[in-house]
Amino acid sequence: MDARFLGTAELAEVPSVAVVVDVMRAFTVAAWAFAQGAEKIVLAESLDEALELKARHPDWVALKDGPPAPGFGLVNSPGLLRSVGLAGRTVVQKTTAGTVGALAVKEASLVLCAGFVVAEATARLLRERASDSVTFVITGEDGRADEDLACAQYIARRVTEPDADATDFVRRAAESRAAAELAEGVRQGVHPDDVALCLEVDRFPFAMVATVEGSLMVLRPRAG
Repeated sequence: MDARFLGTAELAEVPSVAVVVDVMRAFTVAAWAFAQGAEKIVLAESLDEALELKARHPDWVALKDGPPAPGFGLVNSPGLLRSVGLAGRTVVQKTTAGTVGALAVKEASLVLCAGFVVAEATARLLRERASDSVTFVITGEDGRADEDLACAQYIARRVTEPDADATDFVRRAAESRAAAELAEGVRQGVHPDDVALCLEVDRFPFAMVATVEGSLMVLRPRAG
């Protein structure tokens, strides 16, 4: 498998298969939302669109980065989300990097969203797909986030080496700038357990597949 690792802004063409990685915290949060019972996650282009969708669908719940805000029932924190019941709910997610990266490749034939918590399920789906080429979209820090690159490289390794060890990849993520900022409280809307939760490998048994449904890009879990 030919694996490419590109930042969102480096995408010169639409890839056939894309794995969009945001470890801290968008797609760790998405996985937790599904674990808490969410039916689907709509990836919003903007905060305004998230609020418009929420207004049109009062039973949906909107989620964003940073501190709580009017109209948004959730923030982008796995530590805060794990105590929220979302059975059957639709979540509208808008984050700084993760959702932007996913929307940038929405025309790809297969779009997976991933973090360490769904690494093996993601690698397994790629193995089943037997794709010649996979583009890993590194969403954080304009494509330079080492936690996202480490996770992407780990998933790519797991495709060809199912028993690959995660230790060094997780260590890199733990030493990343994003991990330090979360631990130090630089970012808002943070729980003390967020870094640890983002670094859990294979916490969940499903991959997360994003597809265009009507005018929206919708993320759903897919069990292996």
